[in-house]
Amino acid sequence: MLGNRTSRAALSTACAAALLLATSACGSDEPKEAATTQVRLYGTDGNMQNSFAAEFKDRANLLNGMKGTTPLTPLPESFKERLRNVDPKLTDFLYSAESYDAVVISALATQLAGTTAPSEIAKQIVGVTTGGQLCDEVAACLQLARAGQDLEYRGVSLTRGGFTDTGEPATASYGTLHFDNQQLDDTKTEFVGAGDETGASTKTPPRGRKPRAGKAKDAPLVLGGLLPKTGDLALAYPPMAAAVTLAVTEVNAAGGVLGEPVEFVPGDDGTNPVTAKATVAAHVGRGIPVIIGAGASGISRAVLPDVVAAGRILFSPSNTDAGLSAVDDKGLYFRTAPPDTLQGRALADVMLRDGPRKIVLLARKDSYGEGLQENVRAELEQAGIGADRLKLLTYAPPADPKTPVDFTGMAREIKDFGPEAVLVIGFGESAAAITALADAGVQIRN
Repeated sequence: MLGNRTSRAALSTACAAALLLATSACGSDEPKEAATTQVRLYGTDGNMQNSFAAEFKDRANLLNGMKGTTPLTPLPESFKERLRNVDPKLTDFLYSAESYDAVVISALATQLAGTTAPSEIAKQIVGVTTGGQLCDEVAACLQLARAGQDLEYRGVSLTRGGFTDTGEPATASYGTLHFDNQQLDDTKTEFVGAGDETGASTKTPPRGRKPRAGKAKDAPLVLGGLLPKTGDLALAYPPMAAAVTLAVTEVNAAGGVLGEPVEFVPGDDGTNPVTAKATVAAHVGRGIPVIIGAGASGISRAVLPDVVAAGRILFSPSNTDAGLSAVDDKGLYFRTAPPDTLQGRALADVMLRDGPRKIVLLARKDSYGEGLQENVRAELEQAGIGADRLKLLTYAPPADPKTPVDFTGMAREIKDFGPEAVLVIGFGESAAAITALADAGVQIRN
């Protein structure tokens, strides 16, 4: 199929060259001036959300026609309805399933460990998702865990395969999303699977501890939040927060963990290392064993040394930086979001379907942006898009949301390159990049 795409692109290039060099049949010897190239916009999980439109204020029409990918599982309507009962204002569900599953897996692992000691919980997390008796309801899974029985949790996001030895999903589902009329058109969403179920861990976890009558001496289990309530990724906060609340509520409705209701202490990562480190320090000071977050991969990289030094668990529902698979985490870092090696492949395929000949990859200068940019670049070059037809640009994320990034010079550089496709890998600040392109005279294809 890639050969067919390359052939179509080569034919389009030849036709364009012919139009530029052809003289008029009416007698002019001057070449015709080419029409201004229209540019297709593409996005990723950091900006392909309905809430992204609000970042444009009165210019949200620029989004129409934008395409992108995001880790996304077809969500049951019953799950969406339960989330709306928590937050009736929800317009997006991005990473809600992953957030829900991160909390449930933490609860099940704690019940099997028979203690809230982080090191013992960590030993159970991968095993909760592999090799035992299948269960997909919180109450049923908790009943198995209370009996000390090995179980294999299948939740809302974790539907096909369990975790790998490194503590992340072996398989994933991606959605191809389309903006139309300033919002995502769900009727155009396509789902594609990625990864291999055989990559799931085959290691046998420690035997579950069947607790004595009554509650454990170190109960209750307390989870700490490290989610992007503020900052560039704040547009992703509502569905994640609602899902965490829902999971804690449903675990407690099923009897809680270790004989006590689970408690959740909210916390903001601010999409900022300074804010996130302060939140982690506060959670550590309270003796909290499991921290749910951070939202952005770069923030998790920044706080992970602090979390590991304190002997706590960091469990993110939304980190996708592939490099996090190899960090020295002492077995204390987990995630329900898949690594970007899988998203890079899906995103490159979406772009190649449209046959662009020159492409710009614009990314945040952090582990998420640069990591995904590199994954997409590698996939595009493997498909025949030469390095001379690719332009890679990065920008430093704003240290203060009140001081936005100035994309003016970068927008002019992109216009001069003359691309037919621009991929914007970023968060809420991506809106400024897109409006700068329009202001620079780039013709955005709607």
